[in-house]
Amino acid sequence: MVTFEPKKTVFPQRGYENPDVIPPNRHDVLPILPVLPLPVPGRGKGKFLKTRENFLEHACQITLNPDTAFPKLLLTKENRKVTFVSEEQEYPNHPDRFIYTWQVLSQQSLSGRCYLEVERSGKGVMVAMAYKGISRAGTFSDCMFGQNSTSWGLDCFQNSCEFRHNKNKTPIPGTWSSRVGVYLDYKAGILDFYSVFKTMTLLHRVKTTFTEPLYVGLWLSDGATAEICKLV
Repeated sequence: MVTFEPKKTVFPQRGYENPDVIPPNRHDVLPILPVLPLPVPGRGKGKFLKTRENFLEHACQITLNPDTAFPKLLLTKENRKVTFVSEEQEYPNHPDRFIYTWQVLSQQSLSGRCYLEVERSGKGVMVAMAYKGISRAGTFSDCMFGQNSTSWGLDCFQNSCEFRHNKNKTPIPGTWSSRVGVYLDYKAGILDFYSVFKTMTLLHRVKTTFTEPLYVGLWLSDGATAEICKLV
């Protein structure tokens, strides 16, 4: 077991408020991997998901679970919108609530094909997928999206964007829109993150084997807002 010397520490941008634990240094960088078009499930060979209309065929309705929300995250718009506010909300105690990390998980679990979009504003928003068992009150690495083996996240700030998983990060060059598209094909082990504007630009693809149902996760910096768009 690793122990940490208690120390008063403030994390103004990285979203972890446990004063007794200092987050580890995170500088491991993975190479950017090539991306390929996705075959459309149930269609003939050579057909691919190319347009937003193709992806919208797999749109799913996602809402956020207030029982998981960090106390300074305000949920509105039928629990589709989340805003980081200065005052703690009067949420009841719940074992699923994130105590130190500025995060929230979805109400629904995903284990099939699903497409969703998140509109973001403010300094920084991370759009993630995570297993339900991600820690709520442990160390920085245990709780934070992208810092462990149980979560995958696209971390978008005003001037940078990178994919994070298991303490590794992959910088994503170029420009990005304020809207992030996420496509999951659970059985195929595919998780894609897109920049959605007039066209869809694939930012990063995960190819793995998922072992548990996934939940949509959002992390927000101070003052940021994220909204899961109503597509269905």
